[in-house]
Amino acid sequence: MYTIPLAWGSHSPETISQALNGYKGLHLVKRVLGIILGGGAGTRLYPLTKKRAKPAVPLAGKYRLIDIPVSNCINSEIYKIYVLTQFNSASLNRHISRTYNASGLGANDSFVEVLAAQQTPENPNWFQGTADAVRQYIWMLQEWDVDEFVILSGDHLYRMDYRKFVERHRETGADITLSVVPMDDKRASDFGLMKIDPTGRVIDFCEKPTGDELKAMQVDTTILGLSPEAAKESPYIASMGIYVFKKEALIKLLHQNPDFTDFGKEIIPNAAKENNIQAYLFSGYWEDIGTIESFYDANLALTNPNPPFSFYDDNAPIYTRHRFLPPSNFLDTTITQSIIGEGCMLKKCRIHHSVLGVRSLVKEGCVIEDTLIMGADFYQTQAEMSRDSSNGAYVPVGIGQNTTIRRAIIDKNAHIGRDVQIINKDRIEDSDREHMGFIIRNGIVVVVKNAVIPDGTII
Repeated sequence: MYTIPLAWGSHSPETISQALNGYKGLHLVKRVLGIILGGGAGTRLYPLTKKRAKPAVPLAGKYRLIDIPVSNCINSEIYKIYVLTQFNSASLNRHISRTYNASGLGANDSFVEVLAAQQTPENPNWFQGTADAVRQYIWMLQEWDVDEFVILSGDHLYRMDYRKFVERHRETGADITLSVVPMDDKRASDFGLMKIDPTGRVIDFCEKPTGDELKAMQVDTTILGLSPEAAKESPYIASMGIYVFKKEALIKLLHQNPDFTDFGKEIIPNAAKENNIQAYLFSGYWEDIGTIESFYDANLALTNPNPPFSFYDDNAPIYTRHRFLPPSNFLDTTITQSIIGEGCMLKKCRIHHSVLGVRSLVKEGCVIEDTLIMGADFYQTQAEMSRDSSNGAYVPVGIGQNTTIRRAIIDKNAHIGRDVQIINKDRIEDSDREHMGFIIRNGIVVVVKNAVIPDGTII
């Protein structure tokens, strides 16, 4: 155990940064319940969220977004986990039930369960926001004999030991602790921003400010341990949307403010006046991948020689469903700086700076560059393909011969024909052509799930 100094004003930025991060040798996290917020309709990730909940969106060739916070919980010895969602939850339910079960979590009363929005005689409404989602199930959550709730987002990519987070919360006697990162001016308005005093206590909080309100939230981030140069580039302290709540404090705040529906916009800003809210500095890689562009960039960044986030960590693995697929097969194929999932078949093609998900099929003559292909949920048999193509117009699942794809996201089970060019020929930034099987966001072509792109199509 360690003691936080009563006054940090006389301490160096390094000391403050160390205290914000916590110390090593922490006790195991006990009596903590994990709550993962599945988010709303996921409009910023559409059409990837057209038929699935945001946490169920595939990631890195074999995972799903929900695997990140769940794995962080398990690695932090938090074994009681609820996932709150209300949109397209069937695939998320299926993934969680097949991947995480009590016998595999290694502790009594262990579970990972989905709590979907439901109408009741007392409350006929769906979830109205993050706080409202928790409020509607508070009757169940408060029955658990725990001391804290760790509330997490379902669409972030990062690796974090929540034991240090909870320890920091307990040592400071906080009602709420927010995990924070330094933030630059370009992205600051996308986050909740705060000011802290020399003890690390949050004294002001503003959700997604703009204009003069944004400028007013600038602080000297050398207090977090940043160099003067780095502090100049990142003059804001941003909330990661990851919280630890003292159980009694959360219940009280939700009951006292029945009209408040969101943690970032309402609950936390108003609680800062009377409650002890502390900041916990997170210094590792963290990315909010809630938009098409950020999702695309985060996936392709995994192919770099030294990726900012690595799935190759034996001490803190990322778990996902076992599919028992065969090894991938490459026939006269050139692959550079890419990630290839299990069960793929690539024939006489070229793959560069791309991520190919499970069961991806790429035929001869294809060129795939700067592209995320999510793969398929099944294999088609030769008999099925022959039967379905009897009319001469059928396009099988996978990427057909002599097709070129650049800077694109190909969702699952896509049927891409022969001699297709998905290259954004006209350099369009944004376009809605879902009736044709694709849309364009930030210059990235997104082919929707189960889409059929006929032979010879040029996009």
